[in-house]
Amino acid sequence: MAALLLFESSPVMLASWHNLSARISLKDNSMSSFEAAHGKDVWKYAEADPKHSNLLNNAMACDARIVVSTIIDGCPEIFEGVNTIVDVGGGDGTTLRLLVEAFPWINGINFDLPHVASVAPHAICVVHVGGDMFNYVPKADAAFLMWVLHDWSDEECIQILTKCREAIPQDNGKVIIVEAIIGGKEESIIRGSNNEKLKDVGLMLDMVMMAHTSNGKERTSKEWAYVLNEAGFGRHTISHINAVQSVIQAYPS
Repeated sequence: MAALLLFESSPVMLASWHNLSARISLKDNSMSSFEAAHGKDVWKYAEADPKHSNLLNNAMACDARIVVSTIIDGCPEIFEGVNTIVDVGGGDGTTLRLLVEAFPWINGINFDLPHVASVAPHAICVVHVGGDMFNYVPKADAAFLMWVLHDWSDEECIQILTKCREAIPQDNGKVIIVEAIIGGKEESIIRGSNNEKLKDVGLMLDMVMMAHTSNGKERTSKEWAYVLNEAGFGRHTISHINAVQSVIQAYPS
């Protein structure tokens, strides 16, 4: 967890908390806390500062090593029949490397911004591709997004998911989303006794999104259903794992 703690406690990230009033004082949310502190959003800042970009990628890789193992243990069946998978916003490729090791029939495409993909380390059966997920997503049997969509507004999520839908087969393709699902009575029933602990973590993550991103937020199951339906995914399932995140599988209409 060291890399994740170093990232969140870095002066760059802490500065956004000191400017949280910029986010809540403007009615139109025209400026994020991070922008108020640094003059640009978190993504442009990382692109301009390789040291911070490396810190960010290491933090996401640290989280991936924990969460991916719970996915592999908790619901390995979701990768059956998937021969190619594109990890959208996959950072340094850690997630795909772990998935390919567990499911060796899979070929992975690690897709992220050019400045991230260009320095990602080599991995067997994984190719690194640079690009913008708002413009296109490389074609694969399945698109995988972990801790990506919570960085964006509903409208932006719909744009990203639409590009993912265009990248997968319409008859048997799917999008695999690994994100927190917060709030709601239905979550209390499904999660049971652990719901209150997870609710607290989810609300904390919602605050993190407010501080670090321009329009990001955590979502309830109904909010996830909305963005998926709007992006052309008429059916989805939710699998809970031993983590604050859940695994959503969405299928084109």
